[in-house]
Amino acid sequence: MAEKIKILYIDDEMDNLVGFKATLRLDYQIFTAVNIPGAMEHLEKHPDIRVIFCDQRMPLKTGVEFFEDIRSTHPLPMRILLTAYTDIDSVIDAINRGNIFRFVKKPWIEAELVSAIEEANKFYQANSMLSIKNDELQRAYSELDKFAYSVSHDIRGPLSGILGAINVARDMHDITEMKEMLFLMEKSLKKLDTYILSMHDYYSLQRGELHIGEIEFKKIIDEFKDIYKVFANTANIDFKIDINQREPFRSDTVPLKLVLNNLLSNAFKYQSKNTDAKQVALNIEVHKGVATITVSDTGIGILGNHLGEIFNLFYRASSQESGSGFGLYNVKSALLKLNGQIEVNSILNKGTTFKVTIPTK
Repeated sequence: MAEKIKILYIDDEMDNLVGFKATLRLDYQIFTAVNIPGAMEHLEKHPDIRVIFCDQRMPLKTGVEFFEDIRSTHPLPMRILLTAYTDIDSVIDAINRGNIFRFVKKPWIEAELVSAIEEANKFYQANSMLSIKNDELQRAYSELDKFAYSVSHDIRGPLSGILGAINVARDMHDITEMKEMLFLMEKSLKKLDTYILSMHDYYSLQRGELHIGEIEFKKIIDEFKDIYKVFANTANIDFKIDINQREPFRSDTVPLKLVLNNLLSNAFKYQSKNTDAKQVALNIEVHKGVATITVSDTGIGILGNHLGEIFNLFYRASSQESGSGFGLYNVKSALLKLNGQIEVNSILNKGTTFKVTIPTK
């Protein structure tokens, strides 16, 4: 059963309030007030009130003045003025200034009230949807601004490094020094390549469609194992893998690999440099149609006040390693496509654990 439309009626004559509520109470949820303070109390307690009726001739303040006052603080409810013909000039002025949606003459007729409510509700729904879309558009513009800044900053950085190394190398004659410059250029190019790949992942996740197939986690992890074993051996990190899959699992391989790669990459990248017993642990278990993936590390950890922001686009919680700001945002986007969830627990200078759950398709 649909929830009743909430309506507020303000009138200093109690008989009018009682008659209004008795007439409409079966079809609508009615709130009444004999003065402006009482009306404001209802509006604060019930922000989902959709229609407000107010008598024009209220003590201390007219209905038009009341509607003008609440236009900025409560813009969504549709404002309907109850008035006699003698106040028609005030009504026309209020309509022209946008302070009221329409007026109903007194004494009112039930059919006119119902018609006004139904029409006002349609406008309320349209305005509410417009407000939501406007908020979404503002967020999109904000994200686009960040995207443009990040692209210009993070692409120009490596390019500037390469150009600087080239300018220095022009005047070099020593092979050892030239090799050092080549190493710096290679480092900048790898950083640029990583950023471009992250952008590609971002675009693919935003535009791509799911391609569902059978998933064997052991085969997927075997592809990553050799790469991360090199990282592990080079940085003296103990890399543990535990996979428990005894039932079929269906999903899209591409976003699944993206999630695993980003979480493992961060686990190795943000290891604490002051810890000898470095470790990264990957655990995957498939049970009753749900894959649970846990990636734990003994890294630098994440500050508690950063945990709510690490999945935002271009957010970087640490300056220890350079990052694109796409990684965890892409993880979150991939999980949205897979109907998955992610949790993070972290202790500063102790380590971080990401827990991902993904249902089978």
